[in-house]
Amino acid sequence: MSMKSRSRGDQQPLWIANNAIAESPGHPFYEELDRVLREDDFDAYVEDECAPYYAKRKGRPSIPPGVYFRLLLIGYFERIDSERGICWRCADSLSLRRFLGISLEKNTPHHSSVSRIRSRLPLEVHASVFGWVLRVLGLHGLINGKTMGVDATTLEANAALRSIVRRDTGESYEAFLKDLARESGIETPTRTDLAKLDRKRSKKGSNKDWKHPHDPEAEIMKMKDGRTHLAHKAEHVVDMSGEGAVLAVTLHGGARGDTKSLPETLNKVEEVLEELIADPDVEERLHEDAGREVVADKGYHSNDVLVALAKDEYRSYISEPDRGRRKWKDKPEEQRATYANRRRIRGERGKRLLRHRGELLERPFAHYLEAGGMRRTHLRKHGNILKRLLVHVAGFNLGVLLRNLIGVGTPKQYAALMDRTHGALTYVISHLVVLLKLIIGIGHDCRASRPDTHINILTV
Repeated sequence: MSMKSRSRGDQQPLWIANNAIAESPGHPFYEELDRVLREDDFDAYVEDECAPYYAKRKGRPSIPPGVYFRLLLIGYFERIDSERGICWRCADSLSLRRFLGISLEKNTPHHSSVSRIRSRLPLEVHASVFGWVLRVLGLHGLINGKTMGVDATTLEANAALRSIVRRDTGESYEAFLKDLARESGIETPTRTDLAKLDRKRSKKGSNKDWKHPHDPEAEIMKMKDGRTHLAHKAEHVVDMSGEGAVLAVTLHGGARGDTKSLPETLNKVEEVLEELIADPDVEERLHEDAGREVVADKGYHSNDVLVALAKDEYRSYISEPDRGRRKWKDKPEEQRATYANRRRIRGERGKRLLRHRGELLERPFAHYLEAGGMRRTHLRKHGNILKRLLVHVAGFNLGVLLRNLIGVGTPKQYAALMDRTHGALTYVISHLVVLLKLIIGIGHDCRASRPDTHINILTV
């Protein structure tokens, strides 16, 4: 038998029979996800939504809308943060090719095509896909809508602090420091002189004065690990009375306070609930008092917020920070709203909601930011980031649905379940084999001691 060197390689045949092409049985998780999408005509829906933005006759064939959104969903389920990485992963996987509906004789989409389609499809289309997923969850009875939990976190921007410029003149930070050094008497300042001069300045990182030239919506702020960085702020609303689905997502500048961003987020979730209520098949599954309770941490507690929530007939369960004894002179409305919120959070229901807040509000962040790879953005400007974030969170909501259908919400969880199942079966089978050997051994002993009776213990 001859041996061929792999380094030289074999000449590939020019034609390959169709029945000789390698096929994959498909990943069970993606098979179930594909079934869910097909049952509700996902591909037909997104094609209708994207039809105005696709040319009918001109141009080369593009990525079908259904394939584009499935690619972004793969980014969440495979924990891939960049579009380039998503396309590489799909090109290397037979099961993902099958989920996308791309045969082996066709190339998988290139990352540049994905980026171009994302830039050309408006934010409204991505928001409609997010709403479609919520409608599917509503049809399965997984959205209650009575109690809404609100929380926010930071996303590190794809922008460096050393590249910021002044908003008024466009002057770079280093050039600005050099001018300050010359004014102070240092004609040729070194980097050490500039660092020393910069340390002594107060309010040197004001967002009113500085911006990044390529990502002006990113704002300077202090991250949770103590670093100062350009960042964005993502805020979401979770259905705490249902299965923990995310009802709305908004994006703000990193330095924007929680009390300032809350009204915009509540307006967004009201729009979402109105669309769900407008669907008669979903309305009957929602709570009759949908969207009337708000749960949040102490960062959202302020007189203005509590008064505004009371005027809009929300029941607030917002943790109250320790501000000591407060004075309510000429503030009767603020006093009533604060005391009503305090009474609710001290009750049994309020305590239970605040205990569950950490689990139900922080867990989605862990799924689609920490594990999902969106903690640091690869895109710039809020429109682009929010497009990717909406589909990412839609993947999380689909995971909520699959968790109720098959018991797992991600391929990784499915693999872990199979490992546990295999381990349990191996354990049971090994003990059954030992027991069987023991029974056979007892039968042999009985026959050896009484050969005339021909006892067969296995038939007893």
